[in-house]
Amino acid sequence: MNNIFDFIQKKCFIIAEAGVNHNGDINIAKKLIDKAVEAGVDAIKFQTFKADNLVTKEAPKADYQKDTTGDGSQYEMLKGLELSLENHILLKKYCENKGIIFISTPFDFESVDLLEKIDVPLYKVSSGDLTNLPLLKYISQKNKPIILSTGMANLGEVEEAVEIIFKTGNKNLILLHCTSNYPAAYEDVNLRAMLTMKEAFKLPIGYSDHTMGIEVPISAVALGAKVIEKHFTLDKTMDGPDHRASLEPDELKMMVDSIRNIERAMGDGIKRCNKNEENTKSAARKSIVAARNIRKDDIIANNDISFKRPEGGLSLKYADLIVGKTANRDINKDEHIRWRDIYD
Repeated sequence: MNNIFDFIQKKCFIIAEAGVNHNGDINIAKKLIDKAVEAGVDAIKFQTFKADNLVTKEAPKADYQKDTTGDGSQYEMLKGLELSLENHILLKKYCENKGIIFISTPFDFESVDLLEKIDVPLYKVSSGDLTNLPLLKYISQKNKPIILSTGMANLGEVEEAVEIIFKTGNKNLILLHCTSNYPAAYEDVNLRAMLTMKEAFKLPIGYSDHTMGIEVPISAVALGAKVIEKHFTLDKTMDGPDHRASLEPDELKMMVDSIRNIERAMGDGIKRCNKNEENTKSAARKSIVAARNIRKDDIIANNDISFKRPEGGLSLKYADLIVGKTANRDINKDEHIRWRDIYD
C-alpha cells in the first residue's frame, strides 16, 4: 500500500476486523475477505498468535467470552483459532488478488516475526498490549507504521506507550480510542476521549468500535477519526467469542457507505454559497419590489415597498435608503426597484 499517512490525508482508513471470526477455518477466512471487498473497506485484519505464547493453560475467559463460548479456559478457546504461517501466506496472497490490504494483530514476539516474514505493510496493536512495552518496542523497531488501540487505558498509560515507540525512532503512530467491552454500551464509549488524545499527543487519531450498531463509528469520522476499525462476521449466530458483537456483511457495507457520505459532506470548511445552491438562492431570496403602482416623481414611503421573491432587484438591506427617495419613472406593483429607478 501507499504510506498510510498519505492515505489518511485523503480519506478515512476503514479496517474490517475479521479477528478470529474465521473459527480456525481457512475457507471461512476467504469468505470474510470476499465480503470485506464487497463492503468497500480498505483493509481486513486478522489476529496472529500462538496460544502457548499468549495465555497460561488456566487463564480464565472474560465475561463476554463465557457468554458466547461457555465455560473453560482462554487457552482452550484460542488454541482452535490459531492461523499457521501457511494460512497467513495464503490469506495475504488472496487479499492481494482481491485488491484489499491484509493486516494482522500480533500478540507475541513469535507472531511479529511471522508477520515480518510475509511483509505486512503496518502493525495493529491491540488494547490488551498497550502496556506491553517490550512488545511495543519490538514492533516499533521494525520501522513500520503502527496503529495502537487504547482500550482500558488512562492517558498516562497511553503516554508511556507513545514514548517507548518514539524512543526507537519510529514516529509513524496512529492512536485509536476504544472501549474494550464486547459489546460496548453507548454510554461507555466516551468519544470525546478521542479528541483528548489528539490534543495531548498531536498524533492522528481513530476509533476501534465495539458497539452493536454503526452510528458511533460514523460519528467518530465526523469528529475527525482517520482510522475506523470494526468487527464483522458472516453470521452473528456462529459459534465463537466475537461474532455476536460484530457486524454482518450488509451492515458493514452500510457503515462504509455512510462514512464515505459523511466525508463528502464535511467539505473544506469555507462558508460560501455552493454553486449548486445558486438556483435555489435566486428563487428563495427576496428583493425590494413596489407594493403599489408608483408614479414618476412620487416620494417613496415605507408602505410603497415590499419584500418578495425572487432575488434580482435591490437587497433588502437597502430598504431604508430607498424610503424618502423620488421615483424617476413609473414603477408597477411587484416590479423590482433598482437604483436607476430613483433620483440621486
